[in-house]
Amino acid sequence: MHFLDPEYLISTFGLIGILAIVFAESGLLIGFFLPGDSLLFTAGLLVASGTYLQQPLWLVCLLISVAAIAGDQVGYIFGRRVGPSLFRRPDARLFKQSNLRKAQEFFDRYGARSIVLARFVPIVRTFTPIVAGASGMHYRTFVIYNVLGGILWSCGVTVLGYFLGQIAFVRDNIELILIGIVVASVVPIAVELLRARSRSRARTR
Repeated sequence: MHFLDPEYLISTFGLIGILAIVFAESGLLIGFFLPGDSLLFTAGLLVASGTYLQQPLWLVCLLISVAAIAGDQVGYIFGRRVGPSLFRRPDARLFKQSNLRKAQEFFDRYGARSIVLARFVPIVRTFTPIVAGASGMHYRTFVIYNVLGGILWSCGVTVLGYFLGQIAFVRDNIELILIGIVVASVVPIAVELLRARSRSRARTR
């Protein structure tokens, strides 16, 4: 699936494509299925090898951090304005109440820290800033944790990919590594869909 293949996305859209995807996955309802972690890891690999991305690592990390923080800000504002009506919205092809409830449970469990922790949890990171806004979390508190989480996730995953990309084994087997990254990015979504289907069947019985 080309639209989930990080190398294809980067080779086609470059750094602008990375920023757009990170922004969408960080706070737009339609972005939960996008390959955020694998995209950043692959970006680091490709910066190290000089393939498709010729920008310096520090600039890539800076711009990705800005896109991630901005995406969460939009998600928070959306949740703040829509509020409780979001939880009454019927399921659609790209919107599932189960994803929203999962983020709500995550937020209730970890409080303000969830804004940082959710960055590293696929699907949950898309809905958590929306839940934070809908629950009325203090804006200044959200901004602090949003900036912290955005920088840690963006720089951490990208830098990890950059340094691993300089290891001979990883560099010589980059295609295999990228396939593994794609699989890793799809598995959480597939597992969540299967769990949701199982719960639906259980309720039907």
